[in-house]
Amino acid sequence: MNKIYVVGIGPGGCDQMTGIAMEALKASDAIIGYTVYVDLVKDTFPDKEFLTTPMKKEVDRCVLAFEEAVKGKVVSMICSGDAGVYGMAGLMYEVGVKYPQVELEIIPGVTAALGGAAVLGAPLIHDFCLISLSDLLTPWEKIEARLLGASQADFVICLYNPSSRKRHDYLQKACDLMMQYKSPETVCGTVSMIGREGEEYHLMTLKELRDTKVDMFTTVFVGNSQTKVINGKMVTPRGYRNV
Repeated sequence: MNKIYVVGIGPGGCDQMTGIAMEALKASDAIIGYTVYVDLVKDTFPDKEFLTTPMKKEVDRCVLAFEEAVKGKVVSMICSGDAGVYGMAGLMYEVGVKYPQVELEIIPGVTAALGGAAVLGAPLIHDFCLISLSDLLTPWEKIEARLLGASQADFVICLYNPSSRKRHDYLQKACDLMMQYKSPETVCGTVSMIGREGEEYHLMTLKELRDTKVDMFTTVFVGNSQTKVINGKMVTPRGYRNV
């Protein structure tokens, strides 16, 4: 059977994986992914064959998955969060053009925006957008335009990949851009290590967020003009009447 599941395993451990994702991994002969993500599922599926590639070897990882599937194996390509949100689903379809005999099935998962929102409270109740601050695949000029556009439209903004050693000041730059349209007192939140050991969250203003240290394991939430703090949680009202 030439079959590949592209599986979103959620933001953390297997307890945050969907039932359909668990079933796909159980049905697979081989599980392929970035080393960090494979380590999250190894103990739960000890009888599977595991194959990994390091970061920045995404194309090689996709080719590896298809080559294993061509051998007749059922393969799962795993991604953190949801495979279709900054995940491998799109690239798998692109590479898969060369392997028409292999069937792809995308298995959804809980992306960091949803997992982190649940930790913070209810920040994504109204219109929101996701923006990655990584400029490895997207020019910074385009990221800047998206930040400005989303801020002017008063979206709640969820930021992925907010900082790294090479991009230590990108969150600061993003906050400066957002404050062109958002109040410095806008309610914001950060969640690190979502669903994993060491998970923690913090609430702050946009002005305070500007000088907050974050890393690649942190997801950042910037509220809209109605977002507020209720009992220590970040809440964006939907706007129901008579509340």
